Amino acid sequence: MSELKGLVLKNYNGYYYVQVDENVYTCKVKGKMKQNRFSLATGDMVLLEPGEKGEGMIKRVLPRKNFLPRPTMANLDLFVATFACATPDFSFLLADKLLALAELAHIPALLVLNKEDQAPEGLIDKVRSVYEPIGYEVFTLSAKEGTGVEALRERLRGKICAFGGPSGVGKSSTINAIDSRVDLRTGEVSEKIGRGKHTTRFAQLLPFDEGYIADTPGFGNLLLEGIESEQAVAAFREFAKYEEGCRFCPCSHTHEPVCGVKEAVAAGQIAPSRYESYLAMLEEIRLLKEKEGRK
Repeated sequence: MSELKGLVLKNYNGYYYVQVDENVYTCKVKGKMKQNRFSLATGDMVLLEPGEKGEGMIKRVLPRKNFLPRPTMANLDLFVATFACATPDFSFLLADKLLALAELAHIPALLVLNKEDQAPEGLIDKVRSVYEPIGYEVFTLSAKEGTGVEALRERLRGKICAFGGPSGVGKSSTINAIDSRVDLRTGEVSEKIGRGKHTTRFAQLLPFDEGYIADTPGFGNLLLEGIESEQAVAAFREFAKYEEGCRFCPCSHTHEPVCGVKEAVAAGQIAPSRYESYLAMLEEIRLLKEKEGRK
């Protein structure tokens, strides 16, 4: 029987659900693949051998154009870093971590601020002033009220995209507002801890307006396992412009006496919040290495 080419929509309970034209096959992995270490994620393109009653066996994973380790997705056209203006409060550090992961995976990313009607005075302007000058689009909306949704819907049309962000910021609600046919479960924010409940348990791609859209599990914090300090530098795209002013190469942009990046921060050319996030990420990477006994 001939092989079919399809898109992995989700991985659940050991089964992979693969879209092939108008059909979805429930698949297992071929034994030969299991004999070798393999990586198979939502968004992967695969070759499968169809069986009876809509079942199939995945024989091979096709080359990826990109791969996002956290949340685990492949072949994305766009990553949507989603946050709330309040309840829970916006975090520049978490936003920078998510955008850094997308940057390292070479995935275009944009920033969405939900609950715009609850935004503290000046927050939205502050976020725009930090991220828009370095090339990140910022969309503001209220999924509950339905305002600002249309602009985001148009931006995502025809793309394979994934939403990621902390629990309780309204990722599922935003996706539901963009397309009511999706009908994802939503949760409330805990008053005690100020974070949301995890309503999405695994990443899955859902058909949306000539493309696909995915919600991903939320988090309270975002750890940086597997990231090296040299990669953290590359994750902040605006640093490159000023690195020619560094005396040392490579430069960590921390303790060096002559550093173009630090000078740009002092001059207001790099947002202080971005530089503070960079330093916080370096420290987290150092502590993770120390914990794991790595140099």
